[in-house]
Amino acid sequence: MIGGITLKQQRDIRFSVLDLASIVEGGTAADSFHNSLALAQHAEAWGYHRYWFAEHHNMIGVASSATSLLIGHIAGGTKSIRVGSGGIMLSNHAPLVIAEQFGTLESLYPGRIDLGLGRAPGSDQPASRALRRGLGSDGSDFPEQLSELRAYFDPAGAGSRPAGVRAVPGEGLNIPIWLLGSSGFSAQLAGKLGLPFAFASHFAPEYLLQALHIYHSNFRPSAALDKPYVMVGVGITAADTVNEARRLATSQQQQFLNIIRGRTGKLQPPVESMEGLWTMQEKAAMLEKQRYSFAGDKAAIKERLQEILQETQADELIVSGGIYDPNARLRSYEIVADAMKEI
Repeated sequence: MIGGITLKQQRDIRFSVLDLASIVEGGTAADSFHNSLALAQHAEAWGYHRYWFAEHHNMIGVASSATSLLIGHIAGGTKSIRVGSGGIMLSNHAPLVIAEQFGTLESLYPGRIDLGLGRAPGSDQPASRALRRGLGSDGSDFPEQLSELRAYFDPAGAGSRPAGVRAVPGEGLNIPIWLLGSSGFSAQLAGKLGLPFAFASHFAPEYLLQALHIYHSNFRPSAALDKPYVMVGVGITAADTVNEARRLATSQQQQFLNIIRGRTGKLQPPVESMEGLWTMQEKAAMLEKQRYSFAGDKAAIKERLQEILQETQADELIVSGGIYDPNARLRSYEIVADAMKEI
């Protein structure tokens, strides 16, 4: 028992994939898309529930900028796994465009498309200005944009869509909408609207438990959900040995180090040690940010996953893994799937 709540049994826990379509050093965006499809096909066979892409812009190491197109690519190359956005940054787009894009995806791949939404830019300020030219949005009107978007899917037109404007395709389709966040804003809004909520704890761990409390405290049953549903992001690098997993994880650590230093770059090959590459202060900052990112063999991964499930009471875990070698990445996700099935 945790706070009066019984820990969910393994059969209640879904596990999914979050893919940034990372471009590795020496590779191309085309390579990234090929590797994403291969991972999605394997993930489907291994029992993963959904496969999501996150919208990012102006980052030379991330190829998921045209998120809706990638979703279609993956859905077309798989059979049953749900595919969606984790997420679309709504303030970068006119809600009608997103309704039409996801209406098209749902029409092509019925019952398999998720629309996860965030209000952050997913980019730096110059790129945000370029993306939002004419939209006049800085993210502060996210609730209004969300209301308009949801109204396009509603045949009755409930909500705030402009009079006489309809999303074709889109109107009348049942596309699950998720709110994503790394703070309390989206947690509170998701709760009040009765929508599922996903938290980016793989890079914002300090706010996770607070945001989950806010979500549960504000939850109101809706047509979408009769009870809260939470997905928690984790960063995992798994291998057959702990030492190999820790070595592979240095690619992700180098990427985090670049972010701390205000740089962007492609995903680098692993190194034998990070010592000498980071300062003590940078190492401490990175370890704090990676509280829900970890590396190990199956036993170590299983133990840490159990701890996180007990701590968060999550209904679902979504796994991100920045691994340079595509075959090592496949093996990592296979180990995670095996570990989840034994919890």
